[in-house]
Amino acid sequence: MASSLTYAGVIWAFLSFLCAAASCVGFFMPCWLLGSQLEKSVSFGTFRRCSYPVRDESRQTTVMVEQCGRYASFQAIPSAEWRICTVVTGLGCGLLLLVALTALMGCCVSELISRTVGRVAGGIQFLGG
Repeated sequence: MASSLTYAGVIWAFLSFLCAAASCVGFFMPCWLLGSQLEKSVSFGTFRRCSYPVRDESRQTTVMVEQCGRYASFQAIPSAEWRICTVVTGLGCGLLLLVALTALMGCCVSELISRTVGRVAGGIQFLGG
């Protein structure tokens, strides 16, 4: 199996994949902010939340829904800043994963990654990070 990468490039490819995987897992987990509300443990991330308050109109009170899930729609994300964070973090994870998978393919395919492609990929990783 021929490779277009040096030993440093192979290490870069595997570290890139591990970092991209960690970024994607962090993006999908609802544990960005932890706290308590109405004496219940709550957590939420950019587009997921666990244990959130809901207004019960029949009893005119606020009750805690003790389950995890996504927001019903993009507009249901609490603020414009969180919506921007969701989009930017999702795009960053996508870019990191694209570069990491391309680098891993470079470990198996000869002449896939040249010096110029490696520099561009590094720049894309910088933007994605």
